[in-house]
Amino acid sequence: MSEALKEAQTAFERNSVPVGAVVVRDDKIIAAAGNEVIKLTDSTAHAEILAIRRAEQYLQSQFLTDCDLFVTLEPCAMCAQAISLARIRTLYFGAYDVKYGAVVHGCHVFRFSPHKPRVISGVLETECAKILTEFFEGLR
Repeated sequence: MSEALKEAQTAFERNSVPVGAVVVRDDKIIAAAGNEVIKLTDSTAHAEILAIRRAEQYLQSQFLTDCDLFVTLEPCAMCAQAISLARIRTLYFGAYDVKYGAVVHGCHVFRFSPHKPRVISGVLETECAKILTEFFEGLR
Protein backbone atom coordinates (compact mmCIF):
# COMPACT_ATOMS: atom_id res chain seq x y z
CA MET A 1 0.00 0.00 0.00
CA SER A 2 2.95 2.32 0.55
CA GLU A 3 3.67 2.20 -3.19
CA ALA A 4 0.05 3.03 -3.96
CA LEU A 5 0.38 6.00 -1.60
CA LYS A 6 3.40 7.19 -3.62
CA GLU A 7 1.24 7.07 -6.76
CA ALA A 8 -1.45 9.04 -4.91
CA GLN A 9 1.14 11.67 -3.98
CA THR A 10 2.16 11.97 -7.62
CA ALA A 11 -1.51 12.51 -8.56
CA PHE A 12 -1.76 15.14 -5.82
CA GLU A 13 1.22 16.95 -7.31
CA ARG A 14 -0.54 16.90 -10.72
CA ASN A 15 -3.56 18.52 -9.05
CA SER A 16 -5.63 15.36 -9.51
CA VAL A 17 -7.63 13.59 -6.84
CA PRO A 18 -4.87 11.70 -5.00
CA VAL A 19 -5.71 8.05 -5.52
CA GLY A 20 -3.01 5.50 -6.27
CA ALA A 21 -3.07 1.85 -7.26
CA VAL A 22 -0.59 -0.95 -7.82
CA VAL A 23 -1.02 -4.46 -9.18
CA VAL A 24 1.12 -7.13 -7.56
CA ARG A 25 1.94 -10.60 -8.85
CA ASP A 26 4.27 -12.99 -7.02
CA ASP A 27 5.23 -10.21 -4.56
CA LYS A 28 6.37 -7.96 -7.43
CA ILE A 29 4.67 -4.76 -8.61
CA ILE A 30 3.84 -5.23 -12.27
CA ALA A 31 1.82 -2.04 -12.76
CA ALA A 32 1.25 1.22 -10.94
CA ALA A 33 -0.83 4.33 -11.55
CA GLY A 34 -2.20 7.43 -9.98
CA ASN A 35 -5.42 9.15 -10.93
CA GLU A 36 -4.99 10.84 -14.34
CA VAL A 37 -8.54 12.06 -15.04
CA ILE A 38 -7.50 15.69 -15.46
CA LYS A 39 -4.14 15.00 -17.10
CA LEU A 40 -5.70 12.79 -19.80
CA THR A 41 -9.06 14.60 -19.98
CA ASP A 42 -10.61 11.18 -19.47
CA SER A 43 -13.27 10.54 -16.84
CA THR A 44 -12.36 6.83 -16.83
CA ALA A 45 -8.67 7.41 -16.04
CA HIS A 46 -9.01 6.35 -12.40
CA ALA A 47 -5.91 4.85 -10.78
CA GLU A 48 -7.44 1.35 -10.64
CA ILE A 49 -8.42 1.35 -14.32
CA LEU A 50 -4.99 2.54 -15.43
CA ALA A 51 -3.16 0.04 -13.21
CA ILE A 52 -5.34 -2.81 -14.48
CA ARG A 53 -4.77 -1.79 -18.12
CA ARG A 54 -1.00 -1.64 -17.57
CA ALA A 55 -0.96 -5.02 -15.81
CA GLU A 56 -2.98 -6.62 -18.61
CA GLN A 57 -0.57 -5.20 -21.18
CA TYR A 58 2.41 -6.41 -19.16
CA LEU A 59 0.99 -9.94 -18.90
CA GLN A 60 -0.61 -9.90 -22.36
CA SER A 61 -3.86 -11.15 -20.81
CA GLN A 62 -7.17 -9.61 -19.83
CA PHE A 63 -7.30 -11.91 -16.81
CA LEU A 64 -5.29 -11.08 -13.69
CA THR A 65 -6.33 -14.14 -11.71
CA ASP A 66 -3.04 -14.44 -9.82
CA CYS A 67 -2.74 -10.71 -9.13
CA ASP A 68 -3.68 -8.48 -6.23
CA LEU A 69 -4.67 -4.82 -6.42
CA PHE A 70 -3.73 -2.28 -3.77
CA VAL A 71 -5.63 1.01 -3.99
CA THR A 72 -5.69 3.93 -1.58
CA LEU A 73 -9.46 4.51 -1.77
CA GLU A 74 -12.48 2.23 -1.86
CA PRO A 75 -13.23 1.71 -5.56
CA CYS A 76 -16.24 3.31 -7.25
CA ALA A 77 -18.76 1.21 -9.19
CA MET A 78 -16.85 1.55 -12.48
CA CYS A 79 -13.55 0.46 -10.93
CA ALA A 80 -15.13 -2.34 -8.89
CA GLN A 81 -16.69 -3.79 -12.03
CA ALA A 82 -13.34 -3.56 -13.85
CA ILE A 83 -11.71 -5.38 -10.92
CA SER A 84 -14.27 -8.14 -11.26
CA LEU A 85 -13.94 -8.35 -15.04
CA ALA A 86 -10.14 -8.55 -14.75
CA ARG A 87 -10.60 -11.33 -12.18
CA ILE A 88 -8.28 -9.72 -9.63
CA ARG A 89 -7.59 -12.26 -6.87
CA THR A 90 -7.54 -9.89 -3.88
CA LEU A 91 -8.44 -6.22 -3.52
CA TYR A 92 -6.74 -4.29 -0.73
CA PHE A 93 -7.97 -0.76 -0.17
CA GLY A 94 -7.15 1.97 2.32
CA ALA A 95 -9.67 4.73 2.94
CA TYR A 96 -13.40 4.13 2.83
CA ASP A 97 -15.52 6.18 0.43
CA VAL A 98 -18.96 6.61 1.98
CA LYS A 99 -20.17 8.77 -0.91
CA TYR A 100 -18.93 6.94 -4.04
CA GLY A 101 -17.51 3.63 -2.80
CA ALA A 102 -19.09 0.53 -4.29
CA VAL A 103 -17.37 -2.30 -2.43
CA VAL A 104 -18.34 -1.81 1.21
CA HIS A 105 -20.67 1.14 0.59
CA GLY A 106 -23.23 1.98 -2.07
CA CYS A 107 -24.23 -0.68 -4.55
CA HIS A 108 -21.85 -3.45 -3.37
CA VAL A 109 -20.81 -4.30 -6.94
CA PHE A 110 -19.15 -7.60 -6.06
CA ARG A 111 -22.37 -9.02 -4.64
CA PHE A 112 -23.77 -9.12 -8.18
CA SER A 113 -20.57 -9.83 -10.14
CA PRO A 114 -19.60 -13.20 -11.56
CA HIS A 115 -16.10 -12.87 -10.08
CA LYS A 116 -15.83 -11.81 -6.46
CA PRO A 117 -12.32 -10.95 -5.33
CA ARG A 118 -11.28 -11.33 -1.75
CA VAL A 119 -11.50 -7.87 -0.12
CA ILE A 120 -9.23 -6.54 2.62
CA SER A 121 -10.27 -3.02 3.65
CA GLY A 122 -8.80 -0.32 5.85
CA VAL A 123 -5.15 -0.98 4.94
CA LEU A 124 -3.17 2.10 6.07
CA GLU A 125 -6.55 3.79 6.27
CA THR A 126 -5.33 6.83 8.21
CA GLU A 127 -2.53 7.61 5.75
CA CYS A 128 -4.77 7.02 2.73
CA ALA A 129 -7.52 9.26 4.12
CA LYS A 130 -5.06 12.00 5.13
CA ILE A 131 -3.82 12.71 1.60
CA LEU A 132 -7.41 12.97 0.34
CA THR A 133 -8.37 15.32 3.17
CA GLU A 134 -5.36 17.53 2.47
CA PHE A 135 -6.21 17.69 -1.22
CA PHE A 136 -9.85 18.65 -0.75
CA GLU A 137 -9.06 21.15 1.99
CA GLY A 138 -6.72 22.85 -0.47
CA LEU A 139 -9.59 23.27 -2.93
CA ARG A 140 -11.76 25.19 -0.46
